[in-house]
Amino acid sequence: MENLVIRHAQLTDATQLCNAERETAKTPGLLVSRPGEFNTAAFERKILALKDDGLYLVVEWNDQIVGHALLEPMGLEAFKHVMSLTIVVHPDYVGQGIGHVLMTRLLQWAGDRPGLVKVELRVREVNRRARHLYLKFGFVEEGRLEKRIRLPDGSLIADITMAWFAPEQS
Repeated sequence: MENLVIRHAQLTDATQLCNAERETAKTPGLLVSRPGEFNTAAFERKILALKDDGLYLVVEWNDQIVGHALLEPMGLEAFKHVMSLTIVVHPDYVGQGIGHVLMTRLLQWAGDRPGLVKVELRVREVNRRARHLYLKFGFVEEGRLEKRIRLPDGSLIADITMAWFAPEQS
């Protein structure tokens, strides 16, 4: 996809981001939350919270947001060297390189951040496409949380914890 624009999320993006996650959540096993559990105000709060201490990116194509991702601090002093990663490629744009573009930018930013040692994420065991992307970018599986997520049909799936470790800074 040519003409992609990667930029910081803005408050005016909150509704579109919320709607995209609602749509993504309709496919069981991609997100933990169900479609009705998202609200625009939560996206606004997250965008504001990460403005100074984190990173929230969106990818636009033809003036439409097609993916978004964020790196957020863990909140406690003992975890100051760790950030949590969330990435969502909007449903109509999966498989077109959006995730690759976002991961490249996120990890460049993380690698340049003084004191950052580790980036963590959780991914559902059924989300093979995402797991493959993370492995390609050097994430390693750290553990499995068996039967952690109940899907709408009642079945239980594992959440997989993965981590990326920043290169040693000299």
